[in-house]
Amino acid sequence: MSDARLREEICRYGRSLFERGLTPGSSGNISLRLEDGGWLVTPTNASLGFLDPARISRLDAEGRLLSGDKPTKEIPLHTALYDTRGSARAIVHLHSTHAVALTMLPEIDPRAALPPMTPYYLMRAGETALVPYYRPGDPAVVDAIRGLAGKYSSVLLANHGPVVAGDSLEAAVFATEELEETAKLYLLLRNLNPRFLSPAQVADLVNTFGLDLPSHHDHDHDGD
Repeated sequence: MSDARLREEICRYGRSLFERGLTPGSSGNISLRLEDGGWLVTPTNASLGFLDPARISRLDAEGRLLSGDKPTKEIPLHTALYDTRGSARAIVHLHSTHAVALTMLPEIDPRAALPPMTPYYLMRAGETALVPYYRPGDPAVVDAIRGLAGKYSSVLLANHGPVVAGDSLEAAVFATEELEETAKLYLLLRNLNPRFLSPAQVADLVNTFGLDLPSHHDHDHDGD
């Protein structure tokens, strides 16, 4: 896909996320990793609903700005996930309401922020890690993401929002949306004793669709 088309794709998906209230104001950012190792990334203080393709930041493989506006200040988040998640080609970071709300609940497991509620959550987002709260811009959050060692394609930043990688921009957007909807389901059903997918049902999804879930990945490598 040409550079111009990729820029238009970022704008199209950004507008879609913004118009449905998934990231308010100038919050949220999107990046695409290019074949030469460089990136296209949304600019700092830019609303995802009003992006200009010509002003999207173009970075080289070392993160230097080649053209466009100054990039989002969340670049370190993206870098940490790209560096540890080799299959990642796009990353979406939002401040979506239900996903942020989920991070504030006391019972959330940092290794699996959501239980196996639906097959499409596992198929699109996988399991989701939760990292503790860090002040925006604190380099410690980068260390926390690196500490996950690339096992997770979706990560929740406590009191902040999701950071989700995909092997395409469409995949990253769809996974982010699935994460938000699953968080919404969890909040709707909290304390109502809902039925989640059983371990056997999860294993069937893993085997049928070749899912790379951290919990199953760890189990598969026991004793290595």
